[in-house]
Amino acid sequence: MSIIAILGNKGGTGKTTLSVNIASGLSKSGSIVLVDADPQRSSLQWSQIRDEERGLPVVEGVDDLESVVDQLKDQFEHIVVDCPPSIHTEQSGQALSFSDTVLVPVQPSPYDLWATVHLEEYLQEARKSNPRLTAMMVVNQVEPRTRFSKFVFQALSEIDMLAAETPIYRRVAYKYSVLEGRSVHDMGSRGRAASEEIYKLIDEVIKV
Repeated sequence: MSIIAILGNKGGTGKTTLSVNIASGLSKSGSIVLVDADPQRSSLQWSQIRDEERGLPVVEGVDDLESVVDQLKDQFEHIVVDCPPSIHTEQSGQALSFSDTVLVPVQPSPYDLWATVHLEEYLQEARKSNPRLTAMMVVNQVEPRTRFSKFVFQALSEIDMLAAETPIYRRVAYKYSVLEGRSVHDMGSRGRAASEEIYKLIDEVIKV
């Protein structure tokens, strides 16, 4: 059983979209639950418009996240937690205390890089009580063939934190899938490229 927390240190990084699609990808090969711990409750809103037969349960974890996750541990192979877009929230702190892996989506922008620089300090503090915790940055919403996107990967290599080799590109499939209550894995040819990159990222996460 593994617990994966997806945590942003600023808004607008595509955290919930990443949470939904990673959880949906994992659901194809095992039992999984997505816990929405973000007070905005975007994952829950997505779940309310999706086809119930798609098989990904989404539960609320804004209040007393630790107890919610503790009740789910014996029921699922994987738990994905969609955390608030700040390291300074109670939910984010709780998620760091019990998760196996934390993913931090980072957009290719200076603001995202600046927001990430001090994140490792919080992770080191969390590892005092949760030594198994691993962390990985994910470059999200990448514009293909732009000079700055290449610069971001170079900059991340200088931060003392693991970065995923798989970038997640800015694709319309991610937006349309949300509107249709789906994941990119359920969109056929329209979502194939997005689905493939999510599966590559999942492979990296599982091997960490």
